[in-house]
Amino acid sequence: MTPPSLKDRIPPYNEEAEEAAVGALLLNFTGDILDQVLGQVHPDDFYKPANGNILRAIMNLNDRGAVPDILSVKEELKTMELLEKSGGAGYLAHLTSSVPTTANIEYYVKLVKDCAVRRNLLTVANQMIANVHSDAIDSRNSIETAEKEIFRISDSQNHGNLKPVKEIVRRAVEMVEERYRQKGEFTGVPSGFQELDMLTSGFQNSEMIIIGARPSIGKTAFALSMAANVAVTKKIPCGFFTLEMSDLSLMMRLLALDARINSNSLRTGLLSKSDFRKLADSASRLYESPLYIEDTPNISLLDLRSMARKMKAKFGVQIIFIDYIGLITPEDKATPRHEQMAEVSRSLKALARELDIPIVVLSQVGRQTEGKAPGLADLRESGAIEQDADVVMLLHRERIVDKTGEGDENGIRTQVIVAKQRNGPTDTVEVMFIPRYTRFESLTHQTP
Repeated sequence: MTPPSLKDRIPPYNEEAEEAAVGALLLNFTGDILDQVLGQVHPDDFYKPANGNILRAIMNLNDRGAVPDILSVKEELKTMELLEKSGGAGYLAHLTSSVPTTANIEYYVKLVKDCAVRRNLLTVANQMIANVHSDAIDSRNSIETAEKEIFRISDSQNHGNLKPVKEIVRRAVEMVEERYRQKGEFTGVPSGFQELDMLTSGFQNSEMIIIGARPSIGKTAFALSMAANVAVTKKIPCGFFTLEMSDLSLMMRLLALDARINSNSLRTGLLSKSDFRKLADSASRLYESPLYIEDTPNISLLDLRSMARKMKAKFGVQIIFIDYIGLITPEDKATPRHEQMAEVSRSLKALARELDIPIVVLSQVGRQTEGKAPGLADLRESGAIEQDADVVMLLHRERIVDKTGEGDENGIRTQVIVAKQRNGPTDTVEVMFIPRYTRFESLTHQTP
């Protein structure tokens, strides 16, 4: 017997579960039961439009403070001009008589949601098949689209962004209570720089953080110092995209800054016995750390997003560093450079929200800032970067100080200018750059 084609199959749905879920609301309505339902499904999750329409009517009545029942829902559907399309008064009466018990509403809703997820997966699968057979769509774009949709379905356990304000207020109060219990500890991922973390409360989930500076000021060293604190000291899973140098070169710098060994000695191999002991200890710490490095040069935006999702799904990374934004290859290479960078910037911000983790992105600033402190407008290539970023930190120090201070055992003072913080104050803090270790440290926590 020939199996039916996909288009001949009835999409997954459970008529009895849909009727029981809506009927239970009509039969024994409370605000808590409605919250329980809306925490799982949206009216669009119902396969039968009549059931979705009735749930919308119940939501409308509840928002106005009315108690939904058969009569009030019927009148609301009339007002919405959907009564006949929803089966009329007879279907409403049928719903209340078909409910086995209102106590199992959570189970009914889960069945409805499961069928909705299956239908969404079926839609994605059909779209994948269509894309595969289309010569106009690049294979990597097909993979990116499919992967993004599958992650969206996997992560969307509720109906999306439409939430009653009471739910948001409850979550906000719980967050404040949790922060109160922490007694001043940082609410985000700590950078390892005390003064900076006090200003930002750490790197917050869903935020895109930009670190900008002129070449040779220490953007990579600053990011590596943060990543080492996150992954090595705090044992927080961390991803690092290094687009400018190889993974081996990056590891040499990590060993130098973590072991506090002169980076030139590592390059030349002129190490003392004490250096070898420190190197072995540092290698052991790095070996055990949850740090994951991707070193594809000029990685495409599609591949970067795909790899970031894999880092989150497979290793549970809680923060990602990208060095640097100017080396990411955009999807459309034919557009002007500033439009390409605007596309990359928007995509990275969307990725931070999708993965619900902070993404720290390095960026260059224009040469017009030589000899003066940089500002937001000095970020290179696109104004969209400063617009999309939640936090912008700019590194600054005078070049003349670098030349006279490289041999200074105490290091070189460097300003971290927090030029933008969407949810907090802006200010300038100072950190110490130790050139011989290519390492940044807090002024109050230096280790000789």
